[in-house]
Amino acid sequence: MTPPVVGVLAVQGDVREHLAALTTAGMAVRAVRRPSELEGLSGIVLPGGESTTIDKLTRAFELREPLSALLKAGLPAYGSCAGMILLADRVLGAAPGQQTFGGIDMTVRRNAFGGQIESFEEDLDFAGVDGGPMRAVFIRAPWVEDVGPGVQVLAAIRTAGQDRRIVAVRQDNLLATSFHPEISGDLRVHRLFAEMVRAYPE
Repeated sequence: MTPPVVGVLAVQGDVREHLAALTTAGMAVRAVRRPSELEGLSGIVLPGGESTTIDKLTRAFELREPLSALLKAGLPAYGSCAGMILLADRVLGAAPGQQTFGGIDMTVRRNAFGGQIESFEEDLDFAGVDGGPMRAVFIRAPWVEDVGPGVQVLAAIRTAGQDRRIVAVRQDNLLATSFHPEISGDLRVHRLFAEMVRAYPE
């Protein structure tokens, strides 16, 4: 049986790591840089990187409109770090003119955990996956300030001030994490996304 084809938006960010993780999770993969490369996809990953740069490049490469249409039609998507910002309906700290694809009823704060020097790792309980806590790598990461009623919170952490911050969510066919599972080597998020892709009707 031919595996579903999952694209990784490849205009900027940690593309290669996602391609490798998805391949290990049993997906056929494709780097997406042009509108024609969106054809025939069963899912897409929006990788980490710099959300404002990815936004500008998707518009420059004429990817924004066709990809937005696919997401609105129900194409499964997974966003990590910058990809979480791109899937958010609302963004705090957005750069002037910054746009997102939206789709998840949440408010995300950019660079909420601080700059590169504040990068850290944390063990998380992640709803919907087996195998115990998940090692999560946070690099200039956002967090979720609030979610709408249709959004499932999958993981949260406590900050130094003991505030609970949401770092993983799902709404219908859209999945997002503020951390980078493609870096940690823990493939459970990618396997969860692969299950979502397989459940998506052709």
